[in-house]
Amino acid sequence: MSELPTMPTDPSPASRFQWINWSGLFLAFLQSVCSAFVAFHGMRLLVGIGAVVLASSAFHFAERLHVNTIRVPMMLLALAGALLNLAVLWQVRRLRHRSASAWRQQPLTPSQSRSESLQLVLSLLTLFLLMTESAAHYKLFHTP
Repeated sequence: MSELPTMPTDPSPASRFQWINWSGLFLAFLQSVCSAFVAFHGMRLLVGIGAVVLASSAFHFAERLHVNTIRVPMMLLALAGALLNLAVLWQVRRLRHRSASAWRQQPLTPSQSRSESLQLVLSLLTLFLLMTESAAHYKLFHTP
């Protein structure tokens, strides 16, 4: 008769060192908390610098740049860029889904998919910010 192999009684190396995994996770958590406090400190510094700038003459210089001769062309350029980007994304997706081009299509790589999604989000965000700026400018100065 053959003997059945016996299982070793000592724990596997993976379970013996499991406390190292948990301690690594704990230390990563502590590091992220530390990083969050450093980031909050940096934001507090930026708020302080912003207050100094508002109180100084740099604010008057920035206000002089906020004239319609500079603001309107920049907004129009941003609007044209966002709309062009949306049109190109729509055209790419429309051509990709045509039945005539199905034979030569390759699946999108994850980086291509992320790139298209990022372009879409940034274009929509640009349009949202342009609408918000226009509404705020109209409400504050009663001019378009």
